Amino acid sequence: MTRDEKRQIIEALRQTFRQNQTVLLLTFSEIKVPDLTALRRQIREAGNGYRVVKNTLAIRAAEETPVNQLTDDFQGPTALAFSDSDPTALAKILKEFAEDHPGLKFKSGVVAGQAVPGEQVAELADMPSREELLATVAFMFSAPLTRLGSTLQSPLIQLGSLLKQVVEQKEEA
Repeated sequence: MTRDEKRQIIEALRQTFRQNQTVLLLTFSEIKVPDLTALRRQIREAGNGYRVVKNTLAIRAAEETPVNQLTDDFQGPTALAFSDSDPTALAKILKEFAEDHPGLKFKSGVVAGQAVPGEQVAELADMPSREELLATVAFMFSAPLTRLGSTLQSPLIQLGSLLKQVVEQKEEA
């Protein structure tokens, strides 16, 4: 690999580290190429990225980025999984894959600028996604409003039925 090629790789990695709010470091072993290809496809379809990196180049690229906090974890086979949106969705994909392929393990990660050890990355996968949290909040806001609406509507319904009874009584008389 020439110096220019290395420079290009470092710059591409630096861009990846700066543009994504979530960067997860993984180690992998004894995983077949077709399985890794399927994982890459699944990650890409979710709008995220996956890349195997050379540690020395990744360490250089991490300088002046939040990923610099993880330089000690760039040892052995290293892959990066990154996302600029929902970190839980990416972690869920990786955790599901790791259940069937024990050779894939979380080393560490950076989520919203904060270093996270591998164990906590796995816990991140168990959290609800951003969309699920927003739906829960929306439901929590709408439930009291629905109750208020039905409470306000109840006296009107009772008044309507009372007026109907009065009209029926007057018609009978």
